[in-house]
Amino acid sequence: MRFPLPRTCAALAAALLITGAGLRAADATAPEDARARQLTASAPFKAAVAVMARDYERYVRELIMLTEIPAPPFGETARGGAYAKLLKDAGLENVTTDAEGNVLGLYRGRGNGPLLAVAAHLDTVFPAETDVKVKRDGSRLSAPGIGDDTRNLAFMVAFIRALHEAKVPTASDILFVGNVGEEGPGDLRGVRYLFTKGEWKDRIKRFITIDGGNNLVVTNGGLGSRRYKVAFKGPGGHSWGAFGLVSPAFAMGNAIAKFGQLKVPTSPKVTYNVGVVTGGTSVNSIPFEVAMEVDMRAVDPAALKDVDAKFLKIIAEAVAEENAARSTKEGPIVADIKLIGERPSGVTSPDHPVLKEVTALMRAYGKTPAWSTSSTDANLPISLGIPAFSMSSSSPNRGGRAHALDEWTDVDRATAISDFELGAAVILSVANAP
Repeated sequence: MRFPLPRTCAALAAALLITGAGLRAADATAPEDARARQLTASAPFKAAVAVMARDYERYVRELIMLTEIPAPPFGETARGGAYAKLLKDAGLENVTTDAEGNVLGLYRGRGNGPLLAVAAHLDTVFPAETDVKVKRDGSRLSAPGIGDDTRNLAFMVAFIRALHEAKVPTASDILFVGNVGEEGPGDLRGVRYLFTKGEWKDRIKRFITIDGGNNLVVTNGGLGSRRYKVAFKGPGGHSWGAFGLVSPAFAMGNAIAKFGQLKVPTSPKVTYNVGVVTGGTSVNSIPFEVAMEVDMRAVDPAALKDVDAKFLKIIAEAVAEENAARSTKEGPIVADIKLIGERPSGVTSPDHPVLKEVTALMRAYGKTPAWSTSSTDANLPISLGIPAFSMSSSSPNRGGRAHALDEWTDVDRATAISDFELGAAVILSVANAP
């Protein structure tokens, strides 16, 4: 956490040993611990926190405003437009919306550090017609999507405004991103575009996504997944008159049974699931089509590739066995296999210099990061070898019921400002890390 302050006077040297509220004694000797103390004791950082404290009510208003703009998967345009205006008003340069719908803006640092991208996702899981009116009871706000990920979007705006107004210097330029397509069917399309097609694709060297609801957890492991929709198709027919013909239902049932018997590693963990089963026309008809949607997950890319290959082999076997078991005179069973989701996997090691800076910063506040594995926007850069992680802008137990209609978050003023301080310090530690 190299913070660009002069080091030429005794007064400053003494200031570096001063800690703010909640900081531990300055007894660590590692360079990153010294940088953490330097950052949190600096006048620009304290000024940024003061801006957030002054503008707390504005932060709450912006959180409510954003929450009440529906942003279903593939329907983030209206919220993206509102967010672009907030980023401009907060002081970012070159605010644009890319071809995928991501909203981007740049905060200029000294330019002698690697470009850092900081993102929060615009989309929620809720359909466009969902009632997203915010209900307030004291400091508790309730509405679909208010925590995941709208609170973190509002935090990012407050952070940018504080950086701009306090003129906080950073080694790195920081690209702020309100990205689309994190949830479910979005399949990370926003960050996928950012890193593979967008104008910044070869320039981002560090990445933080602000997501979740527990700022003691640092998600440094990307949980990879592959998702398929497999449609089994056949000639169909009357359950009595066409009895003896091949049946897509029997083929799919056989495939599900085989899949359910598959043995997978427990460490590193691998999982699989059949989540949706559809098809058929009536109880007295051999279906002409049935389908299932399947999810497989693993942190280890090789393990995910292995379970994926075994699954595809099972589908082929089930089709062949059904075609051998019954008549194909009206046509055989075929399987139409469509990949409907793919998230890459990997890990940013806690021993990576960037995460050592984060650890030292949290240690300065008397906290220890809990390393976690999950599926977030960080998956994509992690898979590319870019140091990346996910963090939250709020304390544990300050929200709940994510993805439910009664989702809630608590914006108690003192806690919100304290959470802002920690989140801002973590981001700045990465923006100033050697």
